[in-house]
Amino acid sequence: MVEAVGIVGAAADRRWREGDELRHLPADLADDLIAARMFQAWVPAAYGGDQVDVVAVLDAIEEAAYHDGSFGWCAMIGVTTSLLAGHLPARWASAIYGDAASCTGGHAMPLGRAVPVDGGLRVSGRWQWGSGADHCTSIGGGCLVVDADGHRAPRADGLAAPFVFFERGEVELLDTWDVMGMRATGSTDYEVHDVLVPEGRWAEPQLGAPVVDEPLYRFPFLAALALGVSAVSIGLARRACDELVDLAGAKKPAQSSRTLAERSVVQADVARAEAAWRSARAFVREQVGAAWDAAERGELDDTHRRDLRLAATDATLTSTRAVDLMYEAAGGSAVHRGAPLERVFRDAHVATQHAMVSARTLEVLGRVALGLPTDARSF
Repeated sequence: MVEAVGIVGAAADRRWREGDELRHLPADLADDLIAARMFQAWVPAAYGGDQVDVVAVLDAIEEAAYHDGSFGWCAMIGVTTSLLAGHLPARWASAIYGDAASCTGGHAMPLGRAVPVDGGLRVSGRWQWGSGADHCTSIGGGCLVVDADGHRAPRADGLAAPFVFFERGEVELLDTWDVMGMRATGSTDYEVHDVLVPEGRWAEPQLGAPVVDEPLYRFPFLAALALGVSAVSIGLARRACDELVDLAGAKKPAQSSRTLAERSVVQADVARAEAAWRSARAFVREQVGAAWDAAERGELDDTHRRDLRLAATDATLTSTRAVDLMYEAAGGSAVHRGAPLERVFRDAHVATQHAMVSARTLEVLGRVALGLPTDARSF
């Protein structure tokens, strides 16, 4: 999978400007990601998916982002959302993910309102950050279950905050995505109006056991999303280091007889940046391994969830600092639109704003370390 994604990623790299101008991934590149089975990687084998392990998917996301941040982001969103296939009733999991050309996305925050009715839920809402929505076959959104007056009112069976799936034609994509980085992700706002979501076409992964009782689906969904974002950031840091090394051997700063590579400050910064992203990646792998072992035993708990989120947040922020070191070391060569380091810099700083890995995440993680009362459901 990594090799196949890398081949498509090289094409995305060459066509970055096209994606920037479209403000979404070119359709044929999305089709090539589907052909590489990126979006089937976490679909249960029972529905025709590949059900591969977590690290293999993180490696593929990292490789995709190395070539182009938006391409890596779209790969990440599609594959992480598919983890919900293990939490859907089999009927709906097969309908949504059974086609090898399926791709799903959406925003998990409960911004929609779902009113219980005969046969399912009546849903209306507007969500932000609909990454990759233009090439999704189904699009979802987090909701709160409410009564007819709009007040929170979980169903008698406990359903309170499901992630519901809409058919593509039920969703209106809004033209709101005009940003500095990750431009080709198409992360636009989207909305639905009074859509009937049939009974069971939703998942609530934070509650209860998965329908497909395998280690992969015991793995926490929000942590998997955060880890996916961190893999994008690590891929961008790798690319930044490689670009600076290529530049440094030839560039001589103004009024200098030495190349960048011969300057001691640049040498130290290259070493610091490499150590940063490699250490961050190692921390992620360590915590994924520990959580996976616990998931296999059926013993994954809030401590594992907390540690996964800590590793993911640290990897995102640390990798972005590595990007900054390389951007600054490159000098004026990095500021021209389309220069690889300029592209990486823009994309990296958009990734840090994702709610799953933003700096403010460290506050709640620190509360746990300090023994303070903390709501662990956000893990």
